[in-house]
Amino acid sequence: MKKICSVVGARPQFIKLAVVSRVLRKHFHEVLIHTGQHYDHNMSDVFFEEMDIPRPDYNLGISGGTHGSMTGQMLIALEEVFLKEKPDMVLLFGDTNSTMAAALAAVKLHIPVCHVEAGNRFGTLDSPEEVNRIVTDHMASINLPCTASSMAFLEREGLAQTATVVGDPMYDAFRYYSERLDGSELTDIRDFDGNKVELPDEFYYMTCHRQENTDTDEKLDGIFSAMEALDVPTVYPVHPRNHNRAERLCRERGYRNILLTLPVGYQTSISLVNRAKKIVTDSGGVQREAFFAEKPCVTVLDFVVWPETMKDGCNRLAKPDRQDILNKLNTPVVFDPSYQPFGDGHSAEKIVSIIRNYWEQRGELS
Repeated sequence: MKKICSVVGARPQFIKLAVVSRVLRKHFHEVLIHTGQHYDHNMSDVFFEEMDIPRPDYNLGISGGTHGSMTGQMLIALEEVFLKEKPDMVLLFGDTNSTMAAALAAVKLHIPVCHVEAGNRFGTLDSPEEVNRIVTDHMASINLPCTASSMAFLEREGLAQTATVVGDPMYDAFRYYSERLDGSELTDIRDFDGNKVELPDEFYYMTCHRQENTDTDEKLDGIFSAMEALDVPTVYPVHPRNHNRAERLCRERGYRNILLTLPVGYQTSISLVNRAKKIVTDSGGVQREAFFAEKPCVTVLDFVVWPETMKDGCNRLAKPDRQDILNKLNTPVVFDPSYQPFGDGHSAEKIVSIIRNYWEQRGELS
């Protein structure tokens, strides 16, 4: 049986892994490696628990530091694991430092790489995620874009022969887990002091973690002042890195309409997405989930991550500015249920089928 090393490090990758691994293990021997890029219990362990993901065979415990330092440490540690395990393929997801480090380590050992969620382009190398994804795409033997627009970028870069559109594993996961929600996942949301948060009947849901939105008081306060002005409260699970600034700004400005909470697990997050009036985010994953749930979304970024979500204004870009965010949130939106650019909810099966076909064409699959 062929051996595949799946490498993950951050919460969006855990979500994709959950649906792909479930199918992959029916056909292959999977060795799961967690780099440790997201290390907090609420950012990592809880995902494995509630999504029933197999426990990692390796947890490298690498987090923090500069991008170069983190990537370098991962490259060294992953090479050691690959030399020990001797996998037939390395399976990667998305655009984190873990993704690029694993691709580099694998290719230098002549191990083929399969890259799920290939081809996305922001159009700026100022984004470390853009760099990670470009490098990984160009080293991968198999590129699996989620959408037609991602495939178009790969074609322009001469990678069409490696690529097949498979749909979005995030959509698979959203459909699968949304059907299993019963409200109990919302009963253990905690504030910074560990007390349970009583959710209001109506609320907005916000996620905001990117450095460009949280590295100064001015930017984060521009976002907060918009949420404070809304008609109902905003639920905001805060990334550990942003905890102190968020708490201080709310205290100093006297904000009472923003409910700061500890990070939440995946099922709690998609339940909040499904129940919220509207979404404000800077996350590529949450803006897609808002689209899946047919919830109007404002994305606080200056570049488009998923153009498919922007159709008919379902997702709108905004600056970290009170008035811009409020103007975008107050623009009416109508969703077209016939428009399904992220696939049919069966991308995991397609991914595994393409991996099988890769070896069948070489006569290597026993």
